[in-house]
Amino acid sequence: MSTTARHDGRTADQLRTITFEADIAPHATGSVLVSFGKTRVICAATIEPGVPTWMKQQGVKGGWLTAEYSMLPYSTHERKSRDISRGKIDGRTVEIQRLIGRSLRAVIDLSKLGQNTLWLDCDVLQADGGTRTASITGAYLAARLAVQKLLDSQKLRENPLTDSVAAVSVGVVAGRELLDIAYLEDKDAEVDFNIVMTGQGKFVEVQGSGEETTFSHDQLQSLLVLAQKGLKEVSAAQTAFLTKQLLSTLKLG
Repeated sequence: MSTTARHDGRTADQLRTITFEADIAPHATGSVLVSFGKTRVICAATIEPGVPTWMKQQGVKGGWLTAEYSMLPYSTHERKSRDISRGKIDGRTVEIQRLIGRSLRAVIDLSKLGQNTLWLDCDVLQADGGTRTASITGAYLAARLAVQKLLDSQKLRENPLTDSVAAVSVGVVAGRELLDIAYLEDKDAEVDFNIVMTGQGKFVEVQGSGEETTFSHDQLQSLLVLAQKGLKEVSAAQTAFLTKQLLSTLKLG
């Protein structure tokens, strides 16, 4: 692993500074502002009574989870038009929304959610690469805080979340395998991957492609190992944050 510093001073296998701030959206059931370096995303979880019509029609028991994602107009260097102003949601947004939804549904037992829908809203305040991975990481935390409120108020009998989930990017830039790619690296990446894993170390999704190039089996294995290393650190940060939040709640109670 190369020890040469990157543009922001990190080593090849070093994450950006990750922070979490709870209750950033007080009207949501649970919310977190997640920061991966300069990438900042508000993740809000709202639990509402009722499930989609298709579930009722098909007689599906339990609840549902769905996700929405957006990049605010001022999140990028040049103003990004809102989807609503274009009349439809672009393909990238739809892809990311589905990815967030799949990632969270992988670690939730919907039968324990009751006849409720868990909405996850991820809004990018500032984009510097890795907005989808930050969204997944923060969405889990928002969901866990929301679930805890319902457990405390006895609106849920047991925790429907079966594990934690987090995501990180890895890639090859100028021949170097890098962890947690920022925008300046991402725009020139030869190979780009987004890896989603549970806290127990199981893969949820592996998205990857060569950007006008190819990659070898050995590079693929090396990138997966690099992502696993990073995600162990992200998962530990999630656990530390939740422990602090839940202890604080107990003290206030």
